[in-house]
This record gives sequence, structure tokens and C-alpha cells, in this order.
Amino acid sequence: MHEMSIAMAVVGQVEEAAAAAGGVTAVTSVRLQVGELAGVVPDALAFCFELACAGTVLEGAELVAEAVPGRARCAPCANEWAVGLPPQLCCPGCGGATAELLSGRELQIVSVHWQDGQEHARPREPISEER
Repeated sequence: MHEMSIAMAVVGQVEEAAAAAGGVTAVTSVRLQVGELAGVVPDALAFCFELACAGTVLEGAELVAEAVPGRARCAPCANEWAVGLPPQLCCPGCGGATAELLSGRELQIVSVHWQDGQEHARPREPISEER
């Protein structure tokens, strides 16, 4: 279950940010963007996040996962469409097979709320998974 390694990576990155901010005693929520094509099961991630937070400044923090739909654009005709699951990467307009994936693979921390109630936005960086 790679959701546990993702949850641990999120907790680690938020702990680093909390330590750098200084004086943070608790994190109340973490907001993530999770693309529908990222291969993450939201319920499994929520379960693993709760386990990974135990004994850290994130213990009891809420995980807010925002689903990002997959979208693609056809190179020849510039048509855009929702790719869905399983992903449809051939253009429904012209049948072209040269598609650019625009969204749906995101897995990034968007913001964190500290105990003081302030929201601290992070640069939108992908979450790195250590295996």
C-alpha cells in the first residue's frame, strides 16, 4: 500500500515546515490536491495519514484531499476533454493520438493550518515518496 509512504512523506514535509516556522505546537489541518490519475485511493490515504500523524505535531490533524480531475488536450486540434478512468487519451473530437495530459496526476500539499489558526501555503511541489 503506497498510501502509507505518501502519508509519511506528507507528515515529514509538514513537520519540517512546522519546525522551520518555530513555536508550532500543533497542526490542525493539511490540504492536498490529489489527481484522479495519481493512483491514490483517498480512503486508504486518509487512514494512513491518521496513523502516520500519531506522536507528531500533526496528531489529530484533519486531512482535506481535493480531487483534481484528469484533463487532456489534443495537439493537432487543441480540443480539451476529461480523460476519466480508465484514461481516454485519444481525442474524442478528431481521433488524434497525440494528447498532452494537462491535469490529474497532482499529488501536492496546498496548505497547512497551524494551531495559531494561520494558513501557511506551500509552494506547489509534488510530494516525494521514499521507498
